[in-house]
Amino acid sequence: MLDEYEEFKKNFLLLSGLDLNCYKETQMKRRILSFMGRHQCENLQAFFQLIKRNGDIYNTFITYLTINVSEFYRNPAQWKTLEDIIIPHLLKNSKKSIRIWSAACSTGDEPYSLAMVFSDFYPLEQIEIIATDMDKEVLDIAKKGCYHTKSIKSLPEKYRKKFLRQDTSGFYHVSDSLKQCITFREHNLLTDTYPGNLDLVVCRNVLIYFTEEAKDQIYKGISQSLKKDGVLFVGSTEQIIGSDVFGLETFQSFFYRKI
Repeated sequence: MLDEYEEFKKNFLLLSGLDLNCYKETQMKRRILSFMGRHQCENLQAFFQLIKRNGDIYNTFITYLTINVSEFYRNPAQWKTLEDIIIPHLLKNSKKSIRIWSAACSTGDEPYSLAMVFSDFYPLEQIEIIATDMDKEVLDIAKKGCYHTKSIKSLPEKYRKKFLRQDTSGFYHVSDSLKQCITFREHNLLTDTYPGNLDLVVCRNVLIYFTEEAKDQIYKGISQSLKKDGVLFVGSTEQIIGSDVFGLETFQSFFYRKI
């Protein structure tokens, strides 16, 4: 399968702009083969022709590859650290307004959670959140701001009452006032320009799927996008070994400060 996989990666890069060389090969092959099996493709060549001619299957495949798992206030203890330690630190340098990037934001649960938490410290009109993902389908979901009960199971009740409205079907809708804090846009962490002048970058539970070389490139870019004393918030399974190489130092567990 090796030569066939190399050919598939080249063709897929030209089709999608997504470089599979930047992802861990064993995990990526497993996911591709599983998806192929659902569509009864005998080999990668046949599968490539399928996604090339069928836009719906192509979009579903992109969503499947980019591993979109999200929920509001995911890992509550880390959000508590954000509220109690990180935001007071950020307030020292950014008293009146705050600029945040939620990278690989998936269906929007994370940037909406950020807007809610920061609303305890800043007026909503002074909160700017750039929320990006490479998957257009999940961004469309995020922009709508409509969620199932299971998505908000960890969200504190005070935020539910203030920013969410439940409809007759049991789904929760994010308030327009909260949506106005957030700009959703497509973005590829490996090829696109990063936002700048940021107080906080949240990039959680996505880099575990990348190669070490790709991670280094992304951490370097994130560091450059942060203000001095700005903070990077990573996932619970992620740790930056030798973070000083990127101009970052451990601030709290899962949080790194730009030095």
